Amino acid sequence: MSSLPAPERSRYALDACFLGPYGENDALLEKLVVEFLRDHVYWRRNFHPEDPPAIPTHAQHDPGYQDFEARLRRELHQLSAALKKSVPFHSPRYMGHMVSDLLIPGLAAQILTLPYNPNNVSEDAAPVTVDLEVQVGLQLARMLGYPHDPVQPDCAFGHLTSGGTLANYQALRLALALKAFPVALRAAGVPDIALPDDDWTAFNLAPSAGIDLLDRWQAWLAAQPVAAHRHWHAQVEAQRLEHLGIADFFTTHTQLKVPQVLAPITAHYSWSKGLKLLGLGRKQLQLLPERGMRLDLDALQDTLETCERTRQPVLLAVAVLGTTEYGTIDPVDGVVDARDRFAARGLGFGVHVDGAWGGYLATLFRNEDGSLRSRDEVGAGFNMFPSTEVHAAFGALGRTDSVTVDPHKLGYLPYGSGAFICRDHRATALLGEAADYVFHDATPANYLARYRNLGQFIPEGSKPGATAAAAYVTHKVLPLHHDGFGRLQAQTVVAAEAFDTRARQFAGEVASLCRVLVPFTPDSNLVCLALNPTGNRDLGSANAFVRRLHDELRSDPRQPIQSREFFGSVTTLRPEALGDTEMQRILLALEIDPATLGGDNDDRLVILRHTLMNPYLLDRENGISYIDRYFDYLARRMLALLA
Repeated sequence: MSSLPAPERSRYALDACFLGPYGENDALLEKLVVEFLRDHVYWRRNFHPEDPPAIPTHAQHDPGYQDFEARLRRELHQLSAALKKSVPFHSPRYMGHMVSDLLIPGLAAQILTLPYNPNNVSEDAAPVTVDLEVQVGLQLARMLGYPHDPVQPDCAFGHLTSGGTLANYQALRLALALKAFPVALRAAGVPDIALPDDDWTAFNLAPSAGIDLLDRWQAWLAAQPVAAHRHWHAQVEAQRLEHLGIADFFTTHTQLKVPQVLAPITAHYSWSKGLKLLGLGRKQLQLLPERGMRLDLDALQDTLETCERTRQPVLLAVAVLGTTEYGTIDPVDGVVDARDRFAARGLGFGVHVDGAWGGYLATLFRNEDGSLRSRDEVGAGFNMFPSTEVHAAFGALGRTDSVTVDPHKLGYLPYGSGAFICRDHRATALLGEAADYVFHDATPANYLARYRNLGQFIPEGSKPGATAAAAYVTHKVLPLHHDGFGRLQAQTVVAAEAFDTRARQFAGEVASLCRVLVPFTPDSNLVCLALNPTGNRDLGSANAFVRRLHDELRSDPRQPIQSREFFGSVTTLRPEALGDTEMQRILLALEIDPATLGGDNDDRLVILRHTLMNPYLLDRENGISYIDRYFDYLARRMLALLA
């Protein structure tokens, strides 16, 4: 191994990360699982070795025991047989949704931890894994460019969730608490603290100014005698939105409107869910148009100017770091610049980045010391990635207020594992919840001790510590920088560029059969493909053709999974997302008459969508390109369908 050149050593090192498309690393995973299962059993036996075994050794010979084992085996065999109909996410033939093979470090750590069954609600129920979860938050904060030293007063904080939806909800929850708190201070009449002059100003502080005010309040309160401390704490709590509720808060403060969330039209549906769940209402979600499938900064500027003029508060502006449908990267730098401009004008709001998909791509942009790499450094080894705009977007992550990342996507960990990270942990004091049977003492000042009572600050109560163990071990084995986890991310980007190049060649090869178009240059590792049979001018017919293709690119539980050669997914392009100019450009390139766009069934263009996560799409060991094979397959299926 040591005689191999460095790039080859790196490639073989990554080969140890996955069970493999052919189960090549079964011995490694089996060895790890058996070793640590035995280790767990030894731990049980040595907890109090003076206790006798509760289950006698002869029990296994009892007819009832044997009957139970037989029934258990029967059910497990049936389950195992049924699971063979599952989608083969492990295979490089799978290019569909945002899922791939699992990393052995995370899988082994999760399996190892499961028998201990820690509940990360508090250190009482998870003395080890609750610490690991706090450390995972700091690992992700470093990856994003946030302050990550717990000694720093403004250190970031992150925690795991069941997925990106709950992480986005936590972003809304924290932003609303921080936005409303200065108004509660004014309503309570707290003396000796410099408060904003009116409710509008208080409600529209920049997040950093709101945290500074919260800091001053806590310091002032801590200096009061016990009786005064209790009095003023109760006074402020009685005025908080979390106590009054949405209706009473805005009825009391009549000069304030319910704040809006500004998000791109391609934003995930979890934003609509979150606004409903918080009681703000779907009406408060304002979807902004895009330009080239990325948030239109001019539209954002115009919307913010309208909000300023009409005195409409804004809760969050959302940028997407890898849209679910297209993998495109919004101009995060432009969004935080807009936040800073309008904060100076008295319209403060937070910026949240929904990086559920693209968050781990940030590893490509980080040096081992956490500093940002230059665009030329990041781009070494790629044809086009990253564009100047994409590099600027990732470079601005450290200036945002909060981020969602999904370890169960580009982190290659088991479901469900999302994460929420906020830039300044001090704001989480506004989310604190008391429960004497779980949280016994006052919240400690020490950062790590404070978050050992994790359940006080997060939406969930009970939550699996095994998920935290999986993420922590994975990040230790593959550190979150370009020479660690970034190596894996780099393979996915190389595959996406190869797919993009092959798609453009393919368009020329099948021009007599079908018009083929990559509708927009990919920003990450997700590439879309638009198709229309040559000579067809009707959008409905083009959509029907793509849907028929997709029928052969998805699993069918009625057929053996081996009957499918490849797997892909579909999405749509809509005029309201693209804009009329971009929509016309794509339709005309496909030779579809734009006049056929409209109606209930044909108001959008159906396209194929390819998520290129699998590290073996370009199998260098065997000289196989599954991307080439996919396009050969696509040509055969198109010919058969059109015949």
